[in-house]
Amino acid sequence: MILPTKHLRPDRALIGVGAEILDRLDNPVTVSRLWDDIRSQRSVDSRTPPIDYKWFILALDMLYIFGAVDMDNDMIHRNVEIHNS
Repeated sequence: MILPTKHLRPDRALIGVGAEILDRLDNPVTVSRLWDDIRSQRSVDSRTPPIDYKWFILALDMLYIFGAVDMDNDMIHRNVEIHNS
């Protein structure tokens, strides 16, 4: 679930979805805007299957637990300490 396995491709594992989320966080964005960006990118790229909202939220929760993202004023942003390390 978190890591890819023989039966779970990297783009479906939470760590892969989390990497995709971090890649989109150059600037703070709302959760709904981030979801729209991820969903639209996956619909354009035929190599990455769509994910549902629950899976997106689980990946976002994982990043928050790891300390990679934070939320201020309803905006998700990368944690600066993690990003600069």
